[in-house]
Amino acid sequence: MLYKYKNDYQKIAMGLLSFIPDLKELSHLKAELQWYQGEENRILFLWKNQNGDFVGVVGVEISTEILMVRHIAISPAERNEGVSFQMLDALDQLYPNRKMMGSMETAGLISKWEQHHEDY
Repeated sequence: MLYKYKNDYQKIAMGLLSFIPDLKELSHLKAELQWYQGEENRILFLWKNQNGDFVGVVGVEISTEILMVRHIAISPAERNEGVSFQMLDALDQLYPNRKMMGSMETAGLISKWEQHHEDY
């Protein structure tokens, strides 16, 4: 389940975002969190698994027609469990009238997710 980021989740969000290679350095990580908090159309969501643990994070930028997925990271223990697709499904349900697109880093995953949906 997706949870909108709030300051109480800062350490969890930073820990999950640190799995992204470009965000390993603390200064980059803090700058990215501030970037998401700087505008209302930028939102960071955390993902909770069935056990109630936060295991993923996804950052989006929202415009009138597009939902741009900027970042997505999942804890190593939960990878290959379909968590990323579940997160994208939840975003799609939350923003049904927007076309989901990916950044350079996330475009491949978005394409796989779209292909997965076409197969069903």
